[in-house]
Amino acid sequence: MNNNITMTLNVDDLILLALREDISSEDVSTNAVMPRAQKGEAQLICKQDGVLAGLFVFRRVFELLDQEIQVTFRYMDGDQVKKGDLIGTITGDIRAILSGERTALNYLQRMSGIATYTNSIASLLKGSKVKLLDTRKTTPNNRIFEKYAVKTGGGYNHRYNLSDGVLLKDNHIGAAGGVREAVQMAKQYAPFVRKIEVECETVEMVQEAVEAGADIIMLDNMSVEEMQKAIACISGRAEIEISGNVTRENIEHYISLGVDYISSGALTHSAPIMDISLKNLHAVSL
Repeated sequence: MNNNITMTLNVDDLILLALREDISSEDVSTNAVMPRAQKGEAQLICKQDGVLAGLFVFRRVFELLDQEIQVTFRYMDGDQVKKGDLIGTITGDIRAILSGERTALNYLQRMSGIATYTNSIASLLKGSKVKLLDTRKTTPNNRIFEKYAVKTGGGYNHRYNLSDGVLLKDNHIGAAGGVREAVQMAKQYAPFVRKIEVECETVEMVQEAVEAGADIIMLDNMSVEEMQKAIACISGRAEIEISGNVTRENIEHYISLGVDYISSGALTHSAPIMDISLKNLHAVSL
């Protein structure tokens, strides 16, 4: 993650916002029991099996509170860990450890939960050509973290935001007056290097989108039978994405259809957190 330039350029401002949310003026509890600097050490312990994501963010929370703090890890993002594993240790001013603990764990637990859930679905697609995609159904101001977690878990990122690509959904089509009109307008407006994707809910919409020259057809909330008809209609003239209520429990129904992508909002909006704790904090000699 520390090699990801985009992440490095953006995380500090977002982390500082999260810290300011948690510490509006002072950490009253910590200041009450720790009135002066005292070096301490704590252990980061995994409490369930999973895939780690967000270790760099965890460390950065504490570095922004205390430049002298030291966080060392025994694992890397993307590693599988087991319940009871010691992930790492943090050493530094106890006041910074206490004040940053919740924010740091919130990031790490959330990101690792997404990576773990994504990995459980991506593993079902092994051996196929299908790529598992995320969506824009992310937590406000946390998209960069959540999409990184999807990639760490073995998934792929769909467009990052509205500036990143053309995706004509039902309301775009309604505003334009139809599928053909929407595609034509997108072709006239968007740079030629941008692919145009169209969300289709019926086989008739699929036919119209293909004939209008769409690059990617999204089959949205169709039955398997409808998807099969749509895929036959496309007949290799566009890439195909399946979307709509795709979860770990039903994704196997779609693998054999021969599509290029399966997108799932559940990767980010429904993944449970991974249980990780910062424990055994104790003072050490300076």
